[in-house]
Amino acid sequence: MSVMVITGGTAGAGKATALRFARAGYHVALIARDETGLQETRQACERFGIKTLAISADVVDAGALQRAAAEVETTLGAIDVWINNAMTTVLAPFRQMSEEEFRRVTEVTYLGYVNGTRAALEVMIPRDRGVIIQAGSALAWRSIPLQSAYCGAKAAIRGFTDAVRTELMHEKATSS
Repeated sequence: MSVMVITGGTAGAGKATALRFARAGYHVALIARDETGLQETRQACERFGIKTLAISADVVDAGALQRAAAEVETTLGAIDVWINNAMTTVLAPFRQMSEEEFRRVTEVTYLGYVNGTRAALEVMIPRDRGVIIQAGSALAWRSIPLQSAYCGAKAAIRGFTDAVRTELMHEKATSS
């Protein structure tokens, strides 16, 4: 049975994605901060007769994601698919956003993907197998007002992913 991990899988597109993988027969690991959402999504996934694991962690904490990856592999098996989906945003003009608000959006939305990618590659590269999916946004290419931090983070993810993918191609790794 295949194993998938999703960060931010407790609402919206993330929850829908987790449910779609569960329906397809994947064991599902959910990583998020919202305990209630974790349990609700876990229960919804289990209705498809698959194993689940709900891990409460903040994607900004790289060590927490590395521990989560190890826990998934111990509990559910080798990770086949890792989806970085966690995000946050603040709807406000740039000049009205606090430094802390801007930092949090950047840390969760961009560095969360960096941390998730690193955690996934650490378990995928040794076995030369696995897929990492970065949940994207049109705002990575076309920015809009009131979303400066989010647009910047999504554009950074695009650049980061292109660079890492090229590095992996150069290394001839089949994890992508």
